[in-house]
Amino acid sequence: MRRVILYGLFGGVLVALLKLIEYQHFIHTYPGEIYGGLVAILFTAVGIYLGRRWHRAHQVVVVKEVPVEVPVQAPGPAAAAGEPFAADLAQLERLGITQREYEVLRLIAEGLSNREIGERAFIAENTVKTHSSRLFDKLGVSRRVQAVQRARQLRLIP
Repeated sequence: MRRVILYGLFGGVLVALLKLIEYQHFIHTYPGEIYGGLVAILFTAVGIYLGRRWHRAHQVVVVKEVPVEVPVQAPGPAAAAGEPFAADLAQLERLGITQREYEVLRLIAEGLSNREIGERAFIAENTVKTHSSRLFDKLGVSRRVQAVQRARQLRLIP
C-alpha cells in the first residue's frame, strides 16, 4: 500500500513538473496573444456588467396629469320644466349606437370602471372594452371623458 502511495506522489510531481515546463514554453512562445486575450475578456466582462447595471438605473416612469376642462351647460328647457331627461333617439340611430353600447356609455358617465360596468351589466370586462372602443369610434373620441362630453353635447346622456 505504501508503495502505491509513493508511486502516485512521484507520478503527480512528474505531471506537475511537465505541465509547468509546458506552461513556461507556452508563455514564452505566445506572450502577447495571451495577455491581449485576457485583457479583451476582462474588458468584455466589465462592459457587460456596467451596461446591465446602468440600463436598470436609468428606467424612469413619468406620470403626468393633464387637466381637462369640462364645460358646464345650463339645464335645458325640459329640466327647467321638471321633466325627466330624454335621450335624443334620432342621434342614437344616426350614430348607430346599439342598446348595449348606450348602456355602457351611461355607466361610463357614472364614473364606473370597466370591471364595475361588467358586473353591473352582467358582461365580461373584455366585452366592456369592446363596446367602449366601438362607442369611441362612433362618437369620434379616444378617451372616456371625451366620450361623456360628446354624448352630453349630442344630448344622449344628461
